[in-house]
Amino acid sequence: MSLLSIEDGIFEVKATNGHTHLGGEDFDNVLVDYCITQFKKQTGIDITGNARAMRRLRTQCEKTKRILSAAHQSEVYCETLAEGEDFNVNVSRAKFEELCLPHFRKCMPPVENVLKDADVGKGQVHEVVLVGGSTRIPKIQSML
Repeated sequence: MSLLSIEDGIFEVKATNGHTHLGGEDFDNVLVDYCITQFKKQTGIDITGNARAMRRLRTQCEKTKRILSAAHQSEVYCETLAEGEDFNVNVSRAKFEELCLPHFRKCMPPVENVLKDADVGKGQVHEVVLVGGSTRIPKIQSML
């Protein structure tokens, strides 16, 4: 992330910071892990060694993450996920946020560091421009 000053049409970068190893895939992974656990509870089957099942589940979890940016509930559904067993679980936005909260919290220190490095208070920021897929997540927007 970058903090810019714009005066008379001139952009000046005041500070830059970020968490280079945190992004949408991390949120997908949290949801995938949750679903693996739920599937194992429902069926007794551990799919972690089944590449095909994992690929199918990951695709559905990515879709659910995107849906939850606009809706309050979504379903992860995979027909015959493994060993002839179907899988479906409803995931609320609140549950997704609860699962991902540790990762969401990792977004804040870089923001605080940019403000500190630029010697700017929160009240001095006039506009926030969010760029990138994960910035569509309502919890990230509200935290920022």
